[in-house]
Amino acid sequence: MLDFIGKIPLADWIDLATDWMQETFEFIFDPIKDDFGEFVESTADWLAEIPPIVIILLVAVVAFFVSGKKFGLAAFSIVGLWFVYNQELWEQLMATLTLVVFASLISIIIGIPAGIWMSKSVWAQRIITPILDFMQTMPAFVYLIPAVVFFGIGMVPGIFASVVFATPPVVRFTNLGIRQVSSELVEAADAFGTTGAQKLFKVELPMARKTMMAGVNQTIMLALSMVVIASMIGAPGLGDEVLTALQRSRGGPGFVAGLGIVILAIIIDRLSQNVNKK
Repeated sequence: MLDFIGKIPLADWIDLATDWMQETFEFIFDPIKDDFGEFVESTADWLAEIPPIVIILLVAVVAFFVSGKKFGLAAFSIVGLWFVYNQELWEQLMATLTLVVFASLISIIIGIPAGIWMSKSVWAQRIITPILDFMQTMPAFVYLIPAVVFFGIGMVPGIFASVVFATPPVVRFTNLGIRQVSSELVEAADAFGTTGAQKLFKVELPMARKTMMAGVNQTIMLALSMVVIASMIGAPGLGDEVLTALQRSRGGPGFVAGLGIVILAIIIDRLSQNVNKK
């Protein structure tokens, strides 16, 4: 009884839509793949050319002041980054950092305005919420398919997949933070005759900052969690070392590269959390 209409050719329809998008928007995808890809790769190469001691000391100084002039995070940063350098994974670390930074920045640039729009419009919230649900529940590996179709292999498709995977938290937390702003403060701002932009930038966003920063932190962590998956489509970095170790069944190099990812994740997480406490 369930077969009376036959199989719905959804997979074929998706393939047709993907092919149409690839051909129609080729003039957009190609410059992104070539120009933006070259810029990202040159950024990773530039970071790798900086003496590691300079980056290690710079991170330690930032960690010292951001953590309230405490030595714990600064000491961990020095020891952790030195360990990565000692294991001859410094260039891979810089490639991973580049991927995470670009993916996080793009996610934040897209996510914060989307979250503000959701907080101001009921219809926007009704439309965007199911899209965010879809983005968060779809297996991360699925995002690699359109990334490869549109951008080939390399850093750019890795960033694209990371952006899709990491954007929802900053959108949701921005929307939540603005909606949780005290109605009394909003009414007081209205009573003083503030414009919509003034109310947003001088009342709502400052009051929602901690919640929004929590969303930014989650977005960065999700982008970092994609580095191993992105390595499957040619993204360089520590994730590629983990993937290579997996393919060769070598637990030692895979564990060391994974430990490098953990060190980077801890440093970024603690820095962002301490910034949010200020």
